[in-house]
Amino acid sequence: MLSFPSFSNNGIGNGYAGSFLFVPISFVTSSHCLILLSKDQKIDFMCWCMEVKSKMSCFPCCKSGAKSKASSSKAKSGIISKGRRTFKSIAAIMSLKTGSSRNRQIEAEIRKYGSARNDVKVFTYEQLAEATNKYSSDCLVGEGGFGNVYKGYIKSLDQTVAVKVLNREGVQGTREFFAEILMLSMVQHPNLVRLVGYCADDHHRILVYEFMANGSLENHLLDIGENKEPLDWKTRMKIAEGAARGLEYLHNSAEPPIIYRDFKSSNILLDENFNPKLSDFGLAKIGPKDGEEHLTTRVMGTFGYCAPEYAATGQLSTKSDIYSFGVVFLEIITGRRVFDTGRVTAEQNLIDWAQPLFKDRTKFTLMADPLLKGKFPVKGLFQALAVAAMCLQEEADTRPYMDDVVTALTHLAVHKVGEQDIAGESIKCAGHVESFRIASSVGSERK
Repeated sequence: MLSFPSFSNNGIGNGYAGSFLFVPISFVTSSHCLILLSKDQKIDFMCWCMEVKSKMSCFPCCKSGAKSKASSSKAKSGIISKGRRTFKSIAAIMSLKTGSSRNRQIEAEIRKYGSARNDVKVFTYEQLAEATNKYSSDCLVGEGGFGNVYKGYIKSLDQTVAVKVLNREGVQGTREFFAEILMLSMVQHPNLVRLVGYCADDHHRILVYEFMANGSLENHLLDIGENKEPLDWKTRMKIAEGAARGLEYLHNSAEPPIIYRDFKSSNILLDENFNPKLSDFGLAKIGPKDGEEHLTTRVMGTFGYCAPEYAATGQLSTKSDIYSFGVVFLEIITGRRVFDTGRVTAEQNLIDWAQPLFKDRTKFTLMADPLLKGKFPVKGLFQALAVAAMCLQEEADTRPYMDDVVTALTHLAVHKVGEQDIAGESIKCAGHVESFRIASSVGSERK
């Protein structure tokens, strides 16, 4: 189990004292939800939680009403009945269809599962070839194991789009292709990428999305070139909040509810204003059936982002997504990849590297991405680390619900950075000065 940082009553980040022990927060009635606190002092983080709690109730996994909330959430989400087929079986059926019969099958299945929220269009291969100048390399904006992504323009819609041409031998198969069409046809949210249409002519498997001008979070956070400006603290918190809102919609508002299952920095796309949207729903799953806490399925996803209980047993729940969110949020805070073989052995795994730092009060500020150059609110940093640590709890039941993560991040996203709250060459903590050195070049700052 990860430990949480301690905070003082003089302001988070301004003082630390005493030895550590586990004690329950005053409004926590569930005995298994504990937080690492300083022995003799009250903590600002608790006050912050209570302040947020007054509006929307912060972190109800630490409350006795958690179970009732889960039940009510299931009731309002309209979880599918036990007699419904899975997306996997439906996709398998559709993969055997051809031509117009396949398109009719897709439309029929969307109606069976729920109401279509997007006007998903069917394109021919020739139409998309025209939109991308015959899939010209000049239009190529991304490539991977799944295939290539092209920037295109569809005249009939007067819209710039991203055209994802799936590789028939790639990691995303036919079932995932049809599953993504079904999923994105039934969801609509500002923080989910919109599916414009698809092409399933003959052997072709092509998805057409709204175009996201700034690419993925990974490109701006983990693959920064010398000529690219790093993301500032405010933008990072904005991206984290928006991505959390997308997950919260999938868990609590989508009908039926959806487990994303592949939350990672490369799947968070950014528009021209750095508003985030979740993409790539090929691995998404319909939530557990009514009365069940989780579903058991084949383990799929990306190494490092999968929740421990899912990786070990195949038991998947919304709390699995919350763990993955915690990993990405820690990447956002630290600027480190979840797994980086370019680092020394002790620092290659982000979670393993972070665990001892969560326990050391003198190292909290050193967890911040050096590319921020100390320009972050110290109080906000510690609150963000606390949220990340709560999401990364090894036991799924002790992780917060996604709507409460959103509440906490909303508070962080609007936090104004004042001069007195910015980390600089040195940070005063509990009457002494902690060294906080800033490297001079981008090439050496994250080593």
